[in-house]
Amino acid sequence: MSSYNGGEFDVIVIGAGHAGVEAGLASARMGANTLMLTLNLDAVAYMPCNPSVGGPAKGIVVREIDALGGEMGKNIDKTHVQMRMLNTGKGPAVRALRAQADKFAYQHEMKRTIEETDNLLLRQGMVEELIVENGEIRGVVTQTGARYSAKSVVVTTGTYLRGKVILGDLSYDSGPNNMQPSVNLSYHLQELGFEMVRFKTGTPPRVNGATIDYTQTEIQPGDDVPRAFSYETTKFITDQLPCWLTYTNETTHELINLNLSRSPMYSGMIEGTGPRYCPSIEDKVVRFNDKPRHQIFLEPEGRNTSEVYVQGLSTSLPEDVQHEILKTVPGLQNVRMMRPGYAIEYDAIVPTQLWPSLETKKISGLFTAGQINGTSGYEEAAGQGIMAGINAARKAQDREALILNRSEAYIGVLIDDLVTKGTNEPYRLLTSRAEYRLLLRHDNADLRLTEKGYEIGLISRERYDKFISKKDKIAVEIERLENSFVKVSPETNAVLEKAGSSPIKEAMNAAVLLKRPELHYDAINLLIPSENDYEEDVKEQVEIQVKYKGYISKQLDQVNRLKKMENKKLPVDLDYLSIKGLAMEARQKLSEVKPLSMAQASRVSGVNPADVSVLLVYMEQGKLKKVD
Repeated sequence: MSSYNGGEFDVIVIGAGHAGVEAGLASARMGANTLMLTLNLDAVAYMPCNPSVGGPAKGIVVREIDALGGEMGKNIDKTHVQMRMLNTGKGPAVRALRAQADKFAYQHEMKRTIEETDNLLLRQGMVEELIVENGEIRGVVTQTGARYSAKSVVVTTGTYLRGKVILGDLSYDSGPNNMQPSVNLSYHLQELGFEMVRFKTGTPPRVNGATIDYTQTEIQPGDDVPRAFSYETTKFITDQLPCWLTYTNETTHELINLNLSRSPMYSGMIEGTGPRYCPSIEDKVVRFNDKPRHQIFLEPEGRNTSEVYVQGLSTSLPEDVQHEILKTVPGLQNVRMMRPGYAIEYDAIVPTQLWPSLETKKISGLFTAGQINGTSGYEEAAGQGIMAGINAARKAQDREALILNRSEAYIGVLIDDLVTKGTNEPYRLLTSRAEYRLLLRHDNADLRLTEKGYEIGLISRERYDKFISKKDKIAVEIERLENSFVKVSPETNAVLEKAGSSPIKEAMNAAVLLKRPELHYDAINLLIPSENDYEEDVKEQVEIQVKYKGYISKQLDQVNRLKKMENKKLPVDLDYLSIKGLAMEARQKLSEVKPLSMAQASRVSGVNPADVSVLLVYMEQGKLKKVD
């Protein structure tokens, strides 16, 4: 095959899924000349699994992407069919926004955005080889022989690396939804010395919504209140589509149990490890055999299609069994299946081979992001994508990498978990993975990250000025409440009584009064009116910061204590094998991960507090030796 010069770029992004589009857009918007190569231009930002964005922890990641200057939040705000705030009856740390997407509109809008972005060239092409010289990335080679040179390369291949679809006793090489897989690049990465693992994910059948009897299901409408992921969204979609809830039953479970011998999961056909937090219906029936039913959500895939996604019924059982299973579910007795569910296996790299910047340790200038790093979910992919794009551009521009700490963002938790602990299954972000989740809320992503987005060039001056104005308003109003007192009067106690709160018998500090769980900012503002008519997001911040001040202060104290450990930097080429007193497992794991700080070393799997104490002693005595 003849080769030819395809051009020179600062950054090349391989793949245009949810990680790839964020990486490419971030890189280009930072001024780097960027090429995005994808297997199929018709699959840009494709949603191969559920047509939704957000949910617990994941929704907060989307807000963080937006606060940094990314695109996912803006795109779903323009293309959703339903928007809901989850966990509204709980505290602010676990509230999360979730949107049902019009999957086709989402793709088309994202592709249009990419095509209209300066410094960004979108091109169809399959990358089969990386050009590496002296341990540094130099470019890529495509299937057609085109050679593109670059200072940085970001690999975001999703589930396409040696992808194999499995359906009953049928299996064949394929990417998601019968798209072309990427085979040679996977073998090439292994030849370059990367350790790979085999993971699995799956998807449920899609059915024709016109054949569903919705009278046997429970309606799940969107919120009446306008919602948005992006801080820049001003136009809101009001004509929402409902989702619907139904359940499996004992007949469903009996049918599944009768056909387990035909399930690839139990016949040994599937080799890859699947996601624990998104099990197949076979897995749920076997593992939770005491449960008489499981939830099934019927989710529309768009405004201009009859396809409905059967959330909760992920399966790789044979097609004929899937038909029968569907007919046992209330509302689906006469349903027509349009696409069967299937399992897909794919290759991923072991993520401990990455620095916290998502640059590979083996090859300078090579970054990876998304499901190739062992994660599941569009949001986790997009969060890694924007960080890899930012750092690839900064690498090309000879600037330091941007790394988010665990106390700054869920994206920081996600990346730190991957590169420090690794994962033995497709990783899903959960609120329980964040030790500072009261600081990492849906409502304050802008306060945490807009400054960084502005500094790296992804947030406009106009947006930054609005952000500073918002911060100032919050500070001024909190100070006013902390220095104001509510006087005792019949009118005061009438307002309190109406709000379901007990009367006061003496003057009370307004901020202290606002700490009462049943009272909200608007009630306090009635008692001591502000001269300013603040926006709703300012009021929300004032209320949360006042109500949870004690808890937030405690977490900030924990963060400050941890910073002392983060500031104790460890040499990259430290010889852990020579440190006496370290357990052998700790020596091996630390040599593999190469932690950048004492705090990161303490989080490495297999490293216990005694090992950390030994490291601290060696550090204080100046005995840390580097590898020769």
